[in-house]
Amino acid sequence: MTLTLRVITPDKTVWDDSVEEIVLPSTTGQLGILTGHAPLLTALDTGVMRVRPGKDWQAIALMGGFAEVEDNEVKVLVNGAEAGESIDKEAARTEFESAQKHLDQVSTGDNRQELIQATQDFKRARARFQAAGGMV
Repeated sequence: MTLTLRVITPDKTVWDDSVEEIVLPSTTGQLGILTGHAPLLTALDTGVMRVRPGKDWQAIALMGGFAEVEDNEVKVLVNGAEAGESIDKEAARTEFESAQKHLDQVSTGDNRQELIQATQDFKRARARFQAAGGMV
């Protein structure tokens, strides 16, 4: 038996297919979903969702949102999502390193709003790099 997974952003559907297993980046930690999972509604953090449609795992960078699990159907509604295979790994590495440097610089300052924005930029860059296959 399989799970039906739909990953939906405001402008497109990133995934709409059956999978064997899902690992979601919830706001309270990693959350594994298998067939027969109890009904669930959870907030998602910016991070990497891993799906296993067959033998191999695939990564999708998620930019925060919500997931609903019910009757072997998983609906993931997010602000943005990108399949790992479609991300340029070197461009993602450069973006990650730049975001990390910027966060380090801002962390020593007093501007709270800038720190929040730099943290969000860092999380997005890290998720994209990890989904592309980069080790962080």
